[in-house]
Amino acid sequence: MFGIQNYASFVAAIVIFQLIPGPGTLAILNATARNGIGAGMGAVVGTLVGDFIFMVAAAAGLAAFLTANPFFFQGLQWFGAGYLCWMGLQLLRAPIQPIELGEEQRKAGWVYFRQACMVSLTNPKVILFFVAFFPLFMRPDSSNTTLIAMMAHVTVISLVYQAGIVLIGNVVVRRLSAIPSARKLATRLAGLALVGFGIKLATNNR
Repeated sequence: MFGIQNYASFVAAIVIFQLIPGPGTLAILNATARNGIGAGMGAVVGTLVGDFIFMVAAAAGLAAFLTANPFFFQGLQWFGAGYLCWMGLQLLRAPIQPIELGEEQRKAGWVYFRQACMVSLTNPKVILFFVAFFPLFMRPDSSNTTLIAMMAHVTVISLVYQAGIVLIGNVVVRRLSAIPSARKLATRLAGLALVGFGIKLATNNR
């Protein structure tokens, strides 16, 4: 279908990869918890834009450039690790008041769009993943149409899954808002997780 070989396996692989939590998922949950569905969807779009840029770049041959220039690739990794740690530290240091849901200082979805997009773009390993993943399901005579269809599948499936995370996360946040200190604990855990992702990425650079 669409020129994609082993179509069912291709779709299943995308779903499985989406189920593996990463910095992008955390950015979406954090945005939803802090400012609701609008902020969460802003983060979703940011993540999708970052991933789409990497998919296009992979198709354009940037992955080959990164592979041939390991110092440049490593520099991007260090930058990404630093950015994740910085975001995590901001959450760890942010003053959290015991306020009711809805009294959180409102931020535009654009703010969370930029944050999520940066989280996605500061993980250069994603572009190498797409380069390794797409050929597994392409025939030798595949055209550019097949590659476009594969990108569309990744984007649509990611959108559906991540939008679901936003809707479910919003319900959970509303229920937890009645529990004292739940919001503070969730924010601190999100900060620790982001710092952890950053340290893991930095450690893998060695």
